[in-house]
Amino acid sequence: MTASVPITTPQPAAGTPASTQPEDYGFFGPDSITWRVWSYPTSLTIGFQRAVVIEELDPFLLAAVHTTQKILTRSRNRYDNTLRYFAIVAFGDSRTAVKAADVLVRIHARAVGVEPVSGLHYDANNPASQLWIHLTAWHSILYAYEVYGPGKLSEEDESRYWAECAIGAELQTCDPATVPRTREGVRQYFEQMRPRLAASEATQHVMGHLMNAEIMFPPLPRFLFLGAWFVAKMIQLATLATMPSWQRNLANLRLSSFGSMVVRGVGRLVFRSIALLTSKKFQLMLLGWISPATAPIVRHVLLNTPVQNPVVQTPADAFKRYETPMPAEQYQGLKMSTEKANTIVYPQSEAIPLSEVKLKQA
Repeated sequence: MTASVPITTPQPAAGTPASTQPEDYGFFGPDSITWRVWSYPTSLTIGFQRAVVIEELDPFLLAAVHTTQKILTRSRNRYDNTLRYFAIVAFGDSRTAVKAADVLVRIHARAVGVEPVSGLHYDANNPASQLWIHLTAWHSILYAYEVYGPGKLSEEDESRYWAECAIGAELQTCDPATVPRTREGVRQYFEQMRPRLAASEATQHVMGHLMNAEIMFPPLPRFLFLGAWFVAKMIQLATLATMPSWQRNLANLRLSSFGSMVVRGVGRLVFRSIALLTSKKFQLMLLGWISPATAPIVRHVLLNTPVQNPVVQTPADAFKRYETPMPAEQYQGLKMSTEKANTIVYPQSEAIPLSEVKLKQA
């Protein structure tokens, strides 16, 4: 495999400083299915909210985020930073993505402790936990695109999407080989995970909190309160309508089958209208209002502006170039420094050494 793939790119406008342009296309680029799906208006709204809500059904992930309480006390900041990271993986240049992945592993290294219900250790960097987060995000963003956007991808494009998902997994601690490459494989993965998911009072509280889209809005003048409430409610319902009934039941979030059908119809009309009738500059402005840290990362994608070096890199080459250990390697080093990080976060009955765990590929 070549280290980089050149791609035709627009020329910079006269007087545009190179320092404002991304260094390269990162790991996907304008010809990728990832850019097509993730840049659609549904992705960083419905798709992202769906992902962060469903993730909380993992008791060990929930314990990691609930312990600090920052997800409740600094919701807008956490939303902004998390969305920015997702955007960096999909759209950022290789240097920015490598740095973000390195920082995230270091932050997660502090997120270890004891899950209160089982009494077993959790570790935010555990590869199984990271695979759950990664697949939930990539599946949710694709599913929102299908339900409220252009519809299902062709068989060839979907195959490319999941192959690109495996590339994105190289920025996590999980093994890319464990990423399913087909829709059926992804479905089997979630079926295998279902018995391991649960909801406590804390789970329901956090999921309900994250379903309120108003937490990602900036401070608003009083005369906009009603409008903001309406928009947040529509986003909440649109997200709920994409969740399986068993997940809604666990979260104690209700939406009837008829209500789901109506919401899907209205949501499809709204998002397709936004995509067709609004300019990319307007969409970027809305994104900047919701997530100020994310807008600069996505700007060159939405506005089709040039990058300094129009090539797509591979994660392996990028981490080597910037002299940074890949997340899986970094985790192995960190794991050796603490006994708590030496247990799997998804036990059936008792803690299992990571060395004995082999995740079956769907």
